[in-house]
Amino acid sequence: MNYNLSMENEIATLQARSTPPRLLLHACCAPCTSGCLDRVLPAFDVTVFYLNPNITEEAEYRLRAEELRRLLPLMPGPDGRVASYAEGPYEPDAWLSAVAGLEEEPEGGARCAVCFRERLRASARYAAEHGFEYLTTTLTLSPLKNAALLNAIGEEEAQAAGVKWLPSDFKKKDGYKHSIERSREFGLYRQDYCGCVFSRRDRERE
Repeated sequence: MNYNLSMENEIATLQARSTPPRLLLHACCAPCTSGCLDRVLPAFDVTVFYLNPNITEEAEYRLRAEELRRLLPLMPGPDGRVASYAEGPYEPDAWLSAVAGLEEEPEGGARCAVCFRERLRASARYAAEHGFEYLTTTLTLSPLKNAALLNAIGEEEAQAAGVKWLPSDFKKKDGYKHSIERSREFGLYRQDYCGCVFSRRDRERE
């Protein structure tokens, strides 16, 4: 499935609406968000939702949150609208319990699938509770993340919560390249691991 084309087709159906629908954009970090905002701000009233209990070091978690908040006013939409910021609870112990037994799984394996579902389920519930019509995630920007898996999980969790899933593959159309360019332009902190203690361990081994 061409998730990028699906997103573009969905956005095209919204052009006749007098007011843009509300989109909750689950965000992992500022660099990835910088590669996604241009695609969604013209069509949606966007709130960037920082919910990442997988970032098991609190200092790292806080640094990424600060960078994300700093980014948003630097990237207004074509009409000057700026994405809002919201943050979910930081519960790394609950996340570690959810992935217990999967500590030695390789990056991109079963542990990551559980991690995606934990974050997207919580994001979908937040979207439903706060009146958002659509939900999607910046995670599909990464060349290391499985866009098909993310979209499948996102669709399931959004449907269960009663919101619409916006399919995406933000790495398409040079999305990842643009995120690198904007990171340089804005001086964003770019981490070299996803955030969890296992990802950092594997990075240090390499």
